[in-house]
Amino acid sequence: MATPVEIKLHQRSRVLELHFDDGYECNLPCEYLRVNSPSAEVQGHGPGQEVLQTGKEDVNITELEPQGHYALKIHFDDGHNTGLFTWEYLHSLGMNYEKYWQEYLGKLKEAGIERKS
Repeated sequence: MATPVEIKLHQRSRVLELHFDDGYECNLPCEYLRVNSPSAEVQGHGPGQEVLQTGKEDVNITELEPQGHYALKIHFDDGHNTGLFTWEYLHSLGMNYEKYWQEYLGKLKEAGIERKS
């Protein structure tokens, strides 16, 4: 399992920069992290129970709270702070960014919701 060796929050640009010990690096937008939160509030309690997150274009991170040596608890400025972002999950979010982001945009379109630019 890859572990971050450096974590930087860029609040002005609303991006979380991660450098992992396997050499992988990624920049994850706060909106992307918020709409993919691992919390039950977002993911539901089982397959098919996901809750589409909307209106998160301007969301930012207010605090990063390490959870032992395995995860981050991310506090967002919309009050959301549940769900632990494990190192494995963050790595996966980075590796699959294009796929997951396009899936999210597709779900918004299906729901008839326009994303603010």
